[in-house]
Amino acid sequence: MQGILERLKSGEILFCDGAMGTFLQDKGLQPGSCPELWCIERPDDVKDIHRRYREAGSDIVECNSFGGTRYKLKNFGLDGRVAEINRAAAAIAREVAGDDQYVLGSAGPTGEFMAPLGVETEENFYDAFAEQIVALADGGADAVIIETMTALEEASVAVRAAKEKTKLVVMASFTFDPQSWGGYASMMGVTPEKFAEAIIEAGADIIGANCGTGPDHMIEIVKLLRAAAPDMPIIAMANAGMPVIENGQTVFKETPEAMAEKAPRLVQAGANIIGGCCGTGPEHIAAIKKAVLGD
Repeated sequence: MQGILERLKSGEILFCDGAMGTFLQDKGLQPGSCPELWCIERPDDVKDIHRRYREAGSDIVECNSFGGTRYKLKNFGLDGRVAEINRAAAAIAREVAGDDQYVLGSAGPTGEFMAPLGVETEENFYDAFAEQIVALADGGADAVIIETMTALEEASVAVRAAKEKTKLVVMASFTFDPQSWGGYASMMGVTPEKFAEAIIEAGADIIGANCGTGPDHMIEIVKLLRAAAPDMPIIAMANAGMPVIENGQTVFKETPEAMAEKAPRLVQAGANIIGGCCGTGPEHIAAIKKAVLGD
């Protein structure tokens, strides 16, 4: 199978999965439980979610490993099982992906801050991300995405660990929110332009944005990333619209048809890989792919 970067360089648009957590909850994941542990205890349920996205036409299977660092797993008393859980996450995705889809490991934020804002050291962050990402590679991942990040220091360390400890294609994705001054920035005040500059310097192969916003804002964010990094592949994974509260629950109301209608504009803005984040499902991915490719 041709590599991800080679296919993107040729001008092809690739499609990633949508949300994972929503479907785990539908299958019985309880609040306060560890989603990643399902890769060990309920692997068939995780495989079923991967299969649904495969059937929808995704090119990339994203692992159930978002909270797989020792920092996040420690909350469940599982910090001694980092390698086991992440290897399983990648192996499950690999089984579904076969030889004609890519397996994308997911590495989310630790929830901690590096000194001087916090007490954690750069070395500890590096070791934690290396531990997780090496296990994903061992399990069969082709690439890893450092995603939903807001702080440059943490994201840069994660990218460096992935590049130095594995041969994986490394993606890095920030979450940007609209600001009162008219632009976009992460929770830590990082703009798309600053993110692009720093994360490319750290060694990322693909840059992008996920979560936080719906496709309307994502189109504008991708434009900014493309202007800042004309030659870099860009991944865009928007939520199914902006979240709203209904009956005490957070819901995402943008339909597959509505997201699909905007998908060609994401490509025009500069996106090379399109997927979904909170609120998106297989129906969204199938509709988006059809809208972009015209099939």
